[in-house]
Amino acid sequence: MKLDKEAYKQYYFDLVTRLLQTPSPTGYYKEVMEVVREVAEENGCTFRLTRKGCAILTYPGASHSEVLGACAHCDTLGLMVRAIHADGSLNFTKVGSPQLPTLDGEYCTVITRAGKRISGTILSKSPASHVYDDAASRTRDADNMYVRLDEVVKSAEDTRALGIENGDYICIDPKTTVTESGFLKSRFIDDKASVACLLTAMHILHTEGIVPPKDIAILITMYEEVGHGAGYVPEGIVSMLGVDMGCIGRDLSCTEYDVSICAKDSGGPYDYPLTGRLIEMAKEAGLSYAVDIYPFYGSDVGAMWRAGHDIPGALIGTGVHASHGMERTHYEGIYNTLCLILLYFGV
Repeated sequence: MKLDKEAYKQYYFDLVTRLLQTPSPTGYYKEVMEVVREVAEENGCTFRLTRKGCAILTYPGASHSEVLGACAHCDTLGLMVRAIHADGSLNFTKVGSPQLPTLDGEYCTVITRAGKRISGTILSKSPASHVYDDAASRTRDADNMYVRLDEVVKSAEDTRALGIENGDYICIDPKTTVTESGFLKSRFIDDKASVACLLTAMHILHTEGIVPPKDIAILITMYEEVGHGAGYVPEGIVSMLGVDMGCIGRDLSCTEYDVSICAKDSGGPYDYPLTGRLIEMAKEAGLSYAVDIYPFYGSDVGAMWRAGHDIPGALIGTGVHASHGMERTHYEGIYNTLCLILLYFGV
């Protein structure tokens, strides 16, 4: 199909903003999966939650004999309470691999197991230039940073009285912004931008009344950032399109305006015939695309293969600048990614 570039732009940005502003560090899936469920069911998909909190969305096609698979992940980087200091502040451990120096001074929210939310700020343990001579030079890592709570706490007992305990999630403020020039700026564009692409593709099919040639199964995972997101894959899938962020920098050719097609990452090459077919589809459609190799990267397709699934897989995604930090992409890259997803679905 010929996709109008502007027709679904506002739908996409509204959806991705909603996803980005819903906390979902790896393993904390309840809130974000309610959003995914609502959007999926509004757009003609059946929704099933797996035992470990991943979603399987199914969209009916003309043929039910084979199923085209696609996957993206809703889990994000985050932190978790590791210990409560004597003064009531918090030590933390990383969930996934956030760039800790970029978190110095960022706002956050602690979510207790009872569901209470307490705001705070992530800081260096030498936070004041007027007090510490190493305020600028002190290492920014988990041993040298902490969370200052926005509550009157003067002891570990005061903090525990709020309901905070070790193992509680600390969710980082995503600072989501959409600019008039078409940029999406936020933490966790990796990979909620891709989840929004897949859900928008379903919205387009549903709104336009398009029946794809084959059934479509979309797997939205919640453990990609720690390596085992797509360990489980539903039966019947004949190919898997991973949709995740495209890398930018160093000797890579991708920009924020392209759909990136990954030929190989740190786990090895992606399926050669499927990757080649995606390249040809991008060429024929006149999409702005780049083919790259990601040096320090793994995806849900790799997790699927490590779990033993005999399914060819490829990887695409909009180009994302400054990954695992303050990320940014552009609607041009999102649009090209959306178009390639629809071509993969055969429409």
